[in-house]
Amino acid sequence: MTTFNCFKNPLSHRTIILSSGLLSALLGTMLLPQSAFASGESIWAKTPCTSQFYNNAPPFLVKESLRKNTTPLCLNGFNVMYSGVSKTPFWSAEHLTPVRLSQKIKRQDSFHEEDRVSPIYRATLKDYRGSGYDRGHMSPNGDMPDEASQYDSFSLANMVPQAPKNNQEIWRMLEEATRGMVTKQKQDVYVVTGPIFAGKKLQTIGNGVFVPSAVFKAVYYPKTGVIGAYYAPNDDSLQVNVVSVCQIEALTGINLFPSLSEATKRKVYDLPESTADIKANRAPAYLSTDTKSDCAAEVSAEELTALKKQFTAPNRPSEGSTSTSTGNSQNTWVSFFKRILMDLLEFFLKMMAK
Repeated sequence: MTTFNCFKNPLSHRTIILSSGLLSALLGTMLLPQSAFASGESIWAKTPCTSQFYNNAPPFLVKESLRKNTTPLCLNGFNVMYSGVSKTPFWSAEHLTPVRLSQKIKRQDSFHEEDRVSPIYRATLKDYRGSGYDRGHMSPNGDMPDEASQYDSFSLANMVPQAPKNNQEIWRMLEEATRGMVTKQKQDVYVVTGPIFAGKKLQTIGNGVFVPSAVFKAVYYPKTGVIGAYYAPNDDSLQVNVVSVCQIEALTGINLFPSLSEATKRKVYDLPESTADIKANRAPAYLSTDTKSDCAAEVSAEELTALKKQFTAPNRPSEGSTSTSTGNSQNTWVSFFKRILMDLLEFFLKMMAK
């Protein structure tokens, strides 16, 4: 296979010679039957499920009692570990890139029950009705690059009962700030979001859906090494604190980033709480090292391999996304070719940066 002629002198070389293998692969992909894309399957679904995790390592439930009645879900654009006990996710994980966030789609609310979860463990729309709590996204709709991913983000398997002001104000601003870090500073981020259940007696809504005492969003930016977590009480106080990943692990019993060292997860950076806090050329400052919290125990290679296998099953097309895109294959083709072009652009930019 021929190799790339890669910018030995970027100022004098204006062309890139693509490898014959890559060119053949792209052409082969473009010539796939149109029906493969008219089915409603996400154009991102061909990406391995574990690519949503840093170093392909899923968050691990270290606390054994948490593993009861859990369902690993590989969804379009993100992954979830769903609990049939709390009837919420324990975590929802996603990998955001500048290219992914450049895909802008109109929001279409499609809250639905998750049919990949057994009916006896499944949260229902009726559970939330009249509860006084919002159906709060863990992986937000605003992070989703296409209709299939957006549809999956409205699954109740990706939701927790969230206080209205928390969901609509402070949490929305934190989601926007996370996206802003990616788009303004041109760097990837790995995100794990979920509920925290603390206290001797937890409130429930509907048929036993647990109400979190707080919600968290742990972030890791590999390019700059910035890491930390947002912690917000699940009430209308609009309070939020930036803490270490280890502190969240101690509260949840989950190893959120199994491939990161304990020393890294103890670091706390000055994470932005709104897009106004983000400067294009200024990474968040290092604040401190958490020496008090008990980080989650390390995960063995065997345990991690076994868990990863549960996230390698192919995504199946989402029912709602199929219905919205059937008969609209032309738009799907446009999205597909746009994705190809954006992937090539991202590749070329990374090559030029080396």
